[in-house]
Amino acid sequence: MKGDIHGFHHVGILTRDLERLEQAYISCGFTLSPRSRHLLSERPGDEPVPGCTANRCVLFGGGYIELLGIVDETAPDPWHTREIADQYEGFRLLNFDTDDAEIAGLRLTGTGLRTSGVLDLKREVDTEDGPRTVRARALHLDPRTTSEGYLGIAQHLTRQYVHQPRYLVHPNGARSLDAVLIVAGDSEFDVIRDRYVRLLRAEPRQQGSMTVLELPAGRLEIVRASDAGEVLPGEPAPALSYLAAVTVRVEDVTAARKTVEDGGITTRTTGGGFLVSAHDASGATVFFTA
Repeated sequence: MKGDIHGFHHVGILTRDLERLEQAYISCGFTLSPRSRHLLSERPGDEPVPGCTANRCVLFGGGYIELLGIVDETAPDPWHTREIADQYEGFRLLNFDTDDAEIAGLRLTGTGLRTSGVLDLKREVDTEDGPRTVRARALHLDPRTTSEGYLGIAQHLTRQYVHQPRYLVHPNGARSLDAVLIVAGDSEFDVIRDRYVRLLRAEPRQQGSMTVLELPAGRLEIVRASDAGEVLPGEPAPALSYLAAVTVRVEDVTAARKTVEDGGITTRTTGGGFLVSAHDASGATVFFTA
């Protein structure tokens, strides 16, 4: 259905030290797109202006991991990224994919969720045919209502300039962004779960200590903070509720683990593969599974 949420558009890991963040993910065996500066609109209908952020991305052809850096503290900040980083850096952004941001926004407003309205984004990228402009539309949920992170819905207008084939092959054999894990404070768990049920129009199911919401592409996992140690043993907890982890599917777990460890990154065995700690992946635990 037009305007529905299909899966993950991207997740965002935020830093004021983009070079360090880039190196961490290169060491984990990911190919990164070149650095690209953002042009952002502050209000619906405004022309995008050069902002304070730039990114590099881990691309899979569908949902992707955005490595987002504040690269100019003096530049305009229409999307209030500096405020987010002032709270804490790391895994802060979660955006779901839609084919019509306007219709999706109307649906969310109709369910009682407050949004920014639809905003425009541009950034210049190199392609094999020369420079091109990436264009997208996005809306943000009111961050005062989403304690676990900064949530949005995004629509590609020029998907082919983002997911260029030359950036989709990774030394670690990564193929897709399969899941996102949220830790919800016990007192907020019901509110957070119910918000995503409305947002995604998905029926929750229980998988051990996790509540799982299946998307057409990917799945969202939510765990109570009191149970987080079962899923994320020894991992940092930056807030009462927070975006905690991503799951990346790889072609071969053994080969992927060797690539990551050859990059100087410590790994730990999990039931389905292995993980890289948030301490080493700049604030997001990364699970690697077959």
